[in-house]
Amino acid sequence: MGPSTVLDHARAAFHARDWTRAFDAFRAADAHEPLTADDLDLFARSAYLVGRDDDCATLYERAFSAHLDADDPERAGRSAFWLCFLLMNRGEVARAGGWLARAQHLSEPGRPDCATRGFLLLPAAVQDMHANRPADALPAFTAAQEIGRSCGDADLVALSTLGIGQCRILLGDVTGGLGTLDEVMVGVTLEEVSPVVAGLVYCAVIEACQDTFQLQRAREWTRALGRWCDAQPGLVPFRGQCLVHRAEILQLEGAWTEAMDLARLAFRRLSDPPGQPAVGMALYEQGELHRLRGEFDEAEDAYRRAGRLGREIQPGMALLRLRQGDPDAALAGIRRALGESLPLYRPRLLAGHVEVALAVGDVAAARRSADELAALAREQDAPALSAIAEQVTGAVLLAEGAPRAALDRLRRSCGLWRGFEAPYECARVRVLQGRCCDALGDAESARLEYEAAAATFRDLHAEPDLRDLARVPTRPAARGRLTPREVEVLRAVATGKTNRAVARELVLSEKTVARHLSNIFTKLDVSSRAAATAYAYEHHLL
Repeated sequence: MGPSTVLDHARAAFHARDWTRAFDAFRAADAHEPLTADDLDLFARSAYLVGRDDDCATLYERAFSAHLDADDPERAGRSAFWLCFLLMNRGEVARAGGWLARAQHLSEPGRPDCATRGFLLLPAAVQDMHANRPADALPAFTAAQEIGRSCGDADLVALSTLGIGQCRILLGDVTGGLGTLDEVMVGVTLEEVSPVVAGLVYCAVIEACQDTFQLQRAREWTRALGRWCDAQPGLVPFRGQCLVHRAEILQLEGAWTEAMDLARLAFRRLSDPPGQPAVGMALYEQGELHRLRGEFDEAEDAYRRAGRLGREIQPGMALLRLRQGDPDAALAGIRRALGESLPLYRPRLLAGHVEVALAVGDVAAARRSADELAALAREQDAPALSAIAEQVTGAVLLAEGAPRAALDRLRRSCGLWRGFEAPYECARVRVLQGRCCDALGDAESARLEYEAAAATFRDLHAEPDLRDLARVPTRPAARGRLTPREVEVLRAVATGKTNRAVARELVLSEKTVARHLSNIFTKLDVSSRAAATAYAYEHHLL
């Protein structure tokens, strides 16, 4: 096969979206004859889509020089933009900035409709957005969108409109921002944009859906992304960060083994070359899965590594500390994170704070966070956020001694989680429902709830939850006045255990045990451990 035939074969494979074949054919042709600047651009895109980032960078540098030799500075600027994009994603910020500056010097200021000028507005806007300056980024994205529309460049319109949607969400207009992202996805699904841009948009939209608790949207787009990847031979599924979001969906669906496999694959892809910001996301997801399965040493290692890379490690680390019997550290960590949190990421931290505060007996603090979370849920049309808000409100009502009101909230939460096919979340809510039934004197319904939850925990290998469930008191006596945790403490004290022994058995701190015991004395109107023990025997708690 002659050189020109090989090159024709490479071009045909590229347009057929057979990226491996295209890359191999371009490489073969390149060994026999000089490639044009346009062919070098296609070669570079093929390299990117098969995960050959080093080759991609070299090829865009060659394309840039070839376009200049052909006296086409605008196309040279376009090659420089994509090289800048690649380098920024690899964490090579200084080198990316150098190429961006070089491209900007080439852009013609007298041509406002030139797509290249619009593309060159994007890197700074993206940096502003990621630095939590969406108000500064929005004008640049809007200007780029106008340029893209005026010159009919679908890729520029898609990327700039994506940025506008992301900024609107960060500025608090979640509904408007999601509507803008839906607009972008129309162009993607109609295949109006290039494959690289399509992959970027898919990943960014899935991330936005996850961040705003649009779980059904996230699931649908994740599945669409999977089909899109499968239809393109040789495509490296896109690229690493997107794999993390796919792992999060699998975690929600209870496919924890598959989720861990995907999170580890994402970590490997994001770690080569080192320094990519999204590596922390992959590690945090691994930490979450380890924590849920009771692999606490592995979870702590993953969280710590994620933290070193700049990823916020809460609420995961606080919930881990709670499991490890260090509630004071859990409370300190979650409070610190809440004090620094951005509005978009606050709901998950609030839910974590409710769990920690209830564990240490600070029901008033738990109530404040639950109320704030409920207010946020009312502001958004996000059923998953409503499910979390109803769940934590139910837990607080139960701790406040209002099991009937709690049960109403928990039933709604469980129904929403069931609609999302989220077995673990359903099981956690059913444990709370069982405690409500116990407090209302319905021991039989309580057992049914506990048995259903235990079956799910066993299927998922959620060992910590199984251990917690085994310690839940099942007798209804005194439950109308004491919280479930207080009943556990009372039962342990009534057997003669010291506060230190109780803390060790229930995985609490001695300070927390003392606080629970003080609450018990107040609620039972007794003043000594002996009197509390007598109450436990009288009400058949042993």
